[in-house]
Amino acid sequence: MPSSTSERVQKHRTALRESGLRPVQIWVPDTRRAGFAQECCRQSLLLKNDAQEKETTEWLLAAADTEGWH
Repeated sequence: MPSSTSERVQKHRTALRESGLRPVQIWVPDTRRAGFAQECCRQSLLLKNDAQEKETTEWLLAAADTEGWH
């Protein structure tokens, strides 16, 4: 008799734990939520002429390894 889905999932999770891993739950913004895009735009505009943001962006661009990107 085949095992149930929950039994297979539990077996898989147990194997992961035994290999030294642990589960982590991460909550992130819901990009599908009404107003998400508008809030991103609002926050971006706040940084548009910010000197520290410009410096950080330039550093990130210089440090990024984009070789092979299209």
